[in-house]
Amino acid sequence: MGYGILGVNGKKPQMIAMGVVKLDRFESHYMRLRRIHERVLGLIEQYLPDEMAIEAPFFGKNVQSMLKLGRAQGVAMTAALMRDVPIAEYEPRKIKMAITGNGAASKEQVKEMLRRILSISADSFLKELDATDALAAALCHFYETSRPVAASGPRSWKDFIARNPDRVK
Repeated sequence: MGYGILGVNGKKPQMIAMGVVKLDRFESHYMRLRRIHERVLGLIEQYLPDEMAIEAPFFGKNVQSMLKLGRAQGVAMTAALMRDVPIAEYEPRKIKMAITGNGAASKEQVKEMLRRILSISADSFLKELDATDALAAALCHFYETSRPVAASGPRSWKDFIARNPDRVK
């Protein structure tokens, strides 16, 4: 399971940390879930994030894999909710589109665009694509939540007067 942590300086995102929670040393699926919970809580306590973004599960052919993924995401989400961290969920295609402009981009293309957008040297990037997937979800969330909202101006003079009584004499 990958994780990526972004900081925002003004309006510019920057990578704070990225990594992978190693689970292969645990034979039991339940012990893996425990490790995910512990690690996500640890990351939350270390970095104090304002929000959490995750990749929505995509429908595959292997039902057992989907079940295990759902459980893992549920445990990670529970850890965030225990610390009152709001969660946003994005479909893989939406994340790829936000980062590369192509919803069908490869993981390698996403990784390269992240490297360029966040000005990260190639040797600083982990080879595990789970980490770059997580960082991509975080950057997608930044893009989605930092869009300026179009100002809604007055619809008529009457509306203008109602909104600006101090400007009308």
